Order: sequence, then C-alpha cells, then structure tokens
Amino acid sequence: MRRFNNVEDEVERVTEQLRLLAVHAHPDDESSKGSATMAKYVADGYRVMVATCTGGERGDVLNPRLQDDPEIKRNLPEVRRREMAAAQEVLGIEHTWLGFVDSGLPEGDPLPPLPDGCFALEPLEVTIEALVRVIREFRPHVMTTYDENGGYPHPDHIMCHDVSMAAFKAAGDAEQFPHAGPAWQPLKLYYDRGFSREKLTAMHEGLLGLGKESPFTDWLARWEDRDPVRVTTRVDASGFFEHRERALLAHATQIDPDGSFFALSAAEQATIWPTEEFELAISYVKPAEELHEEDLFADLPDDVQAADELALNPPAEPVVDEVRERKLS
Repeated sequence: MRRFNNVEDEVERVTEQLRLLAVHAHPDDESSKGSATMAKYVADGYRVMVATCTGGERGDVLNPRLQDDPEIKRNLPEVRRREMAAAQEVLGIEHTWLGFVDSGLPEGDPLPPLPDGCFALEPLEVTIEALVRVIREFRPHVMTTYDENGGYPHPDHIMCHDVSMAAFKAAGDAEQFPHAGPAWQPLKLYYDRGFSREKLTAMHEGLLGLGKESPFTDWLARWEDRDPVRVTTRVDASGFFEHRERALLAHATQIDPDGSFFALSAAEQATIWPTEEFELAISYVKPAEELHEEDLFADLPDDVQAADELALNPPAEPVVDEVRERKLS
C-alpha cells in the first residue's frame, strides 16, 4: 500500500482537488462498475482512487481464449496485477491494494467452507483499519461501494460492503484507529447500481431494434424475483464509455471479448442508456428535496478548502442515512 513520505506536503497537495474513492473487492470490479464515471471525473480535474480489497488470486479465467495459457495457469496473481495496472492507466485513476486474499466463490450444495486466511474471514478490526488508513491518507469527499448484498452474493463483495460502511464512519472518529492517521470524514457514500431492470430492458430492446440477438433475455426473466433497485443519482458518462470498454478488456483473464458486456458498442450504449447509476446511502450534506442527482459531488461546496473544512468538522450525525432508516423500518 502506498504511504506518503511527507504527510504535511501531501495534505496541502490533496486540498487542491475534490476527491473520490471507489472501494472494490477484486481487480476488474472497478472496470465493470462505475468506471466511465470515474474517467469522467478524472477528465474534469478531480482526483479519483480505487482501493481494491483483494488480489483476485482465486478468480476463474473467464476468457475462453486464455483458459489454457501456461503463464496464466502458473502465475494468475501476477497477471491480474498487470491487468489492474493497465486498466488504471486507461481510466487515469490512482490505485491502492488493501492486500487481502481473494476468498473465491464457493459452489456446491452444501457450500464448502471458505479457505483459511481469505478476505471474508479476516477479523473486521483488521480490514476496517486497512481501509480507514487509506481514507485518512487520500481524504476523499465522496466514496462508492456495494450494497449489503454485494451487488451479487460473493463473500468478498459482501465483506467489501461491511468494511466500507464501517470504515466510512470510523474514519471521522479520532478515537477509532488512532494510529491510522488524523480523522477525516468523507461526506457522501454511494452504492454502485451497475444494472437495473430498466437498464437491461433498454439494452435488450435496443439490440432487438438494431436487428441483433440479445444476450439479456434469460437475465431479464430471472430479474422477476429481485427487489427493485433504488437509484438517486444518474451521471451522464456517455463520453467515457470507450474508456470503460478498454478498461474491461485490460482485464483479459476476466472478460470474454465476445460476451454480453460488448453486445452493444460504446456508441450504441451512449444512445440507448447514457448514464451510470448510484444510490446515495449516507450523506453529511443536505440534498435537494427531490433526490434526482446528476453528480456524485452534488450539494458539496464547490470550493475545495470549504469541502475539506466540512470533512474535518462534519455535523454530529449524517442528514441522510438510508442504511439506518431501513433497519428501523
């Protein structure tokens, strides 16, 4: 994990730009979830960092063209690190590894136990402190992560949610993890909403309208059993869909170039569904009454020093806490 050599110099430097931290479970997750939005903010002059919880060591090789590659079979962890570096360059983001070990996706009935030493079995005080340290060093104003279901029920995604939520709250409390740096309270936390029924339907109908076969027919049929996805924020990132596509392809072991991600071209997607979606889960700034945001930094001070001051001296309680409200309802 990166450490700043001169904390005072770094603190002065980071105040020059508003900052976004996206927390993900594995390398490649950052490219399939909100990557066009991240590239857009980088282009607009924001600092954007991805914190990846694990190295993806137990991931399957999903690209059929590479499944028999001897180097990949011999050294998948190193290959995935190189892929992450390539995706990072495409998106223009900063990146750090939390350094935990992929838990793998257990399969079978009954499910096998998770492997010893994996991320999902790490003590929470260890994993939370690791992320708190990143938050206090990078000092983001906004964070993104997964909801309580992890986006899908992979044990690392669920753990990523648990760690992100706890670290978001702990980072601003000087009494928690005092050795992890000076307190810093991120002001907003979002859940990434990469797919919704509405988006899949639009893409499905768009493909049919173009005279193409849709890979989303079965996916939509399975969607009947899912709860509706709540969306508060739609970021028009259509100008950066090509960045998203190239970042995905950089994770060559994880992405089938003939798969559903590429059923529509970047230009076709931009016409059919030009936004990436998020749900505001926690906020220390009061949003508009009608919560239909177009910017993850909506309602934050435009002046970076003012936003920094608010993060250093936040209200005692968040003004939006969807997590708490859901638990009480």
